[in-house]
Amino acid sequence: MTQYLPPNLLALFAPRDPIPYLTPVDKLTWEKPTDGYSGVASFITRFEVRGQPWYVRGCLVVSASGLPPDPKDTPPPTRVETREERLERKRREKAEQMQYKLEQEIALWDPHNNEAATTDPYKSLFVSRINYDTSESKLRREFEIYGPIKKVCVCAFYYRVHNSLKLVYVFYHFYSMVKKVCVCMYVCFLCYLTVI
Repeated sequence: MTQYLPPNLLALFAPRDPIPYLTPVDKLTWEKPTDGYSGVASFITRFEVRGQPWYVRGCLVVSASGLPPDPKDTPPPTRVETREERLERKRREKAEQMQYKLEQEIALWDPHNNEAATTDPYKSLFVSRINYDTSESKLRREFEIYGPIKKVCVCAFYYRVHNSLKLVYVFYHFYSMVKKVCVCMYVCFLCYLTVI
């Protein structure tokens, strides 16, 4: 079908001129004369042998006594730690650091002088699975029905990118109020709220 193309398009399908032959500058590898393969016998003199000349990179090295250095005086080869060993070392160092930090915090911890701690755990109420948009005033309004509230502590908890929940601690003045809330609101679905 290309024979029916116009001359300007037919020129695109025309073959190029062949590559001109040039004589090689040097002989090919298999045409060059070689000495052939030889063994290591000619290099034996370069190895370190006590009482014989000692060579380093082809140069003769002689100590003050006229003998080459003693092989026992050569430093041991440096060993580089592998990737697994480095990761294990870092993991071990981090665990030791955390253990030390925990021991220090345990030594300094005094639960009797903690202002943020609850005075009486029987007067506190733990509420979980609260929608993130629920405000503290709304929670206070819902729980003040059962009695006066001393304090409301709200903790945000992010467990996914889009799903966030709050945890709330409600502190009452009397244990009877907490008991009343637990009886009346065993499972209450106020904005996905669960009272425990």
